[in-house]
Amino acid sequence: MYQSQPYGEFDSRSSYDDATVYASPPPPGRRRRIIIAASLAALLVGAVVVDRTAAAHAESRTAEAFQEGMGTSDQPSVHVSGFPVLTQLARGSLRHVEITARDIPARGTARPLPVTKLTVGLNGLKTSGSAKEAHARSVDATAFVSYDDLSSALGVQISQGDKPGRVDATASLPLAGDVTVSAAVSVVDGNSIAFSDIRVTQGELIPPAKALLDKALSKPVPLQNIPEGLHLRSVTPTESGIDARFTGTSVTFRPSTSSAA
Repeated sequence: MYQSQPYGEFDSRSSYDDATVYASPPPPGRRRRIIIAASLAALLVGAVVVDRTAAAHAESRTAEAFQEGMGTSDQPSVHVSGFPVLTQLARGSLRHVEITARDIPARGTARPLPVTKLTVGLNGLKTSGSAKEAHARSVDATAFVSYDDLSSALGVQISQGDKPGRVDATASLPLAGDVTVSAAVSVVDGNSIAFSDIRVTQGELIPPAKALLDKALSKPVPLQNIPEGLHLRSVTPTESGIDARFTGTSVTFRPSTSSAA
């Protein structure tokens, strides 16, 4: 027998159990804007990828050429600044290139002084078609020479002095002990580091110690493993070594021969 439901009661078997929500599609104008935005984003991502690939290629070629010219055991790190790089390459001039090389050996000198770290900033770098030559509008470089390498080259122990612009040099002699002198560090012609104003700060400067220190400090030490065309402007003793700053203008690098004009 059929029984009607009391007014207000809810039938659990009602079709409302199928709670499907129907969303209306966006208007045609909005859909068009979404498609355009997505396309532009895809183009931008693609352009960045292509530009980064071109930059990586330029960095790799520069690193290989620099390693060949300077004779480093490892390739230097190279960073091409600015975006987009593709337009810079199309113009044939890179806005700024930063090169960092380590452990550059010294050759052809009686007192070989390797460069522990060399950082070179090239501004307005124009490359030739063969990539065997590059011309930079201006160059700013810093060569770091560790006290360990400087000590090995000079034959006495070099360390930071107690006053700015000075280093300590210690000669160790059997039986006589250590003798330490303080010396001012300066720049002289030939991209060389010179020592002057030498003062005894510890020990007695007996003839054998004086001879050893004179041999180490009396002659300037050239930094011969720096790209030619750069000029030494200043030297600054630090806690672990000496920072030597170089500059150059209108410098042409020929990596295959380690020369520049």
